[in-house]
Amino acid sequence: MDIGFCGLGRMGAPMVRRLLQAGHQVSVWNRSPGPAQQLAAEGARVCATPQALGEACSWVALCLFDAAAVESVVFGPEGLARAASLTVLIDHSSIAPDRTREFADRLSRTNGAVWLDAPVSGGTGGAAAGTLAVMAGGPADVCDQVAPVLRAYAQRVTHMGPVGAGQVTKLCNQTIVAASIAAIAEAVALARDAGVEAARLPQALAGGWADSTLLQMFVPRMTQAAPPPPQASLDTMLKDLDTVAALARLQGTPVLVAAAAGQAYRLASRQGQGPADTSQLIRLYDSIGDLA
Repeated sequence: MDIGFCGLGRMGAPMVRRLLQAGHQVSVWNRSPGPAQQLAAEGARVCATPQALGEACSWVALCLFDAAAVESVVFGPEGLARAASLTVLIDHSSIAPDRTREFADRLSRTNGAVWLDAPVSGGTGGAAAGTLAVMAGGPADVCDQVAPVLRAYAQRVTHMGPVGAGQVTKLCNQTIVAASIAAIAEAVALARDAGVEAARLPQALAGGWADSTLLQMFVPRMTQAAPPPPQASLDTMLKDLDTVAALARLQGTPVLVAAAAGQAYRLASRQGQGPADTSQLIRLYDSIGDLA
């Protein structure tokens, strides 16, 4: 399969590598040329503009930071929407469901291409290992068509409903993940302040009701001496929690826990931790302890 890919950041680059390893011909575009040139050395073909990428590939995937970036890449002066040969756009970005529906309608009216919102969960480790979970919104038959390609980097592709349903599902995912990480940070701080060795919590709680993949992953990242390399940043999680809050407000859905977690991430970001790994939410409790 000849597939295009826009957005070669911490998630996009390992996803492209998985596509190449699976034997697909991959054409790439990135706003900054460095990552594209790096992947060119591994077999990818670099295109000068998103439009050129869309002319070269009928299926194009995006993995961009926010809705503004998606809109620019798709509908900008040299955007994908200007490529007549584009037939399917697969958006792995995490953006608001209403913006997704707006973009899908706009793309359909511009050149007839189908929009599949397909955000992912699993972090950079999952992208590199090919174990991401993809939650998709859009036509079911199109999801079935692209699923074999997506399985180069995903262990699971689940069709959730019409356009926007994938993004709603990702917001549900982020609600659970963000609140869980915040709760784990509080548990680590509680243990530490009581003189209990917090690093042993995963061992002590393994198999009990508090056990989880997040507990086993994040307690070591929170208690190690040096901050780990970012897999997902605090600012990225805050962006998604703000989107959760906006959707909840629109629907009238109470999200008490997500709202409280959002304030913790916002405070950590204001303290300069925004680019750091989400595990560094624990630093918020360090700073509160310093004030006590």
